[in-house]
Amino acid sequence: MASRAATMVALLLAAVAATCAQAQLHEKFYGETCPSVEDVVRKEMVRALSLAPSLAGPLLRMHFHDCFVRGCDGSVLLDSANKTAEKDAQPNQTLRGFGFVERVKAAVEKACPDTVSCADILALIARDAVWLSKGPFWTVPLGRRDGSVSISNETDALPPPTSNFTVLTQLFAAVNLDAKDLVVLSAGHTIGTSHCFSFSDRLYNFTGMENPSDIDPTLEPQYMMRLKSKCASLNDNTTLVEMDPGSFKTFDTDYFKLVSKRRGLFHSDGALLTDPFTRAYVQRHATGAFKDEFFADFAASMIKMGNANPLTGSQGEIRKKCNVVNH
Repeated sequence: MASRAATMVALLLAAVAATCAQAQLHEKFYGETCPSVEDVVRKEMVRALSLAPSLAGPLLRMHFHDCFVRGCDGSVLLDSANKTAEKDAQPNQTLRGFGFVERVKAAVEKACPDTVSCADILALIARDAVWLSKGPFWTVPLGRRDGSVSISNETDALPPPTSNFTVLTQLFAAVNLDAKDLVVLSAGHTIGTSHCFSFSDRLYNFTGMENPSDIDPTLEPQYMMRLKSKCASLNDNTTLVEMDPGSFKTFDTDYFKLVSKRRGLFHSDGALLTDPFTRAYVQRHATGAFKDEFFADFAASMIKMGNANPLTGSQGEIRKKCNVVNH
């Protein structure tokens, strides 16, 4: 019997199905050419996360960073000899898992040569990263092709962790995502870690004074002191902090509990409390009573994001290796 969560996912995904069809993405795209692709990807994911469960967050983030720049075309994976690709830009310096993506691609190539794009592999990896972290499962529309252009300064399209609500909504709207998608996808912060430099200005340099008393007044005081005990200064570039303390390896609704108590790690988390709609969503799901609803929302928003300007049909290529173009 289908669970309530699965039923809600099915209903919500119907709303994005027409858009996916227009982009030529569909769930059975590799049904004849590579029917084993999801099994191959999942086998590699199970193996990797059993050894390093903290990799789930970065792999989810990688798909996010890919889709916000040039659409979901695998451009975040490309290398550049002169260090001018997306992965060389500051927002992507902390991404992890590139080597793992190459291993998955190699396994898929062995099963189905020259068939599955790196962009589709990223989408499947992100879905499995969430599901294997006890989050929702969704069927991923496939058929993306890989781009051949990757430019570091185009990462300005990525929503920085320092963003206020206005900036966040503008950047999300650029890839056809609305305020609901913003609050839902922000909850991806329930898994993974962050470097101190992504939020330490809230602890030491909120108004530019660069001293221990220059703090963000919207951050809950006890949480702020806990963060200060981990991030000793504004110049700490190495320490990692759990984004969802206590359950950073589990995909759950605890993120909303933290944000509702002004314990969201980033400016962008706190910004969700400055808008009536997103604040109400945070407060509803902070109760923990609507897990199935949130899981269905997250699945729908991930599919919607994954449909951001993909290359399809004869556009782009199917890279043999994810870090280099074929020609």
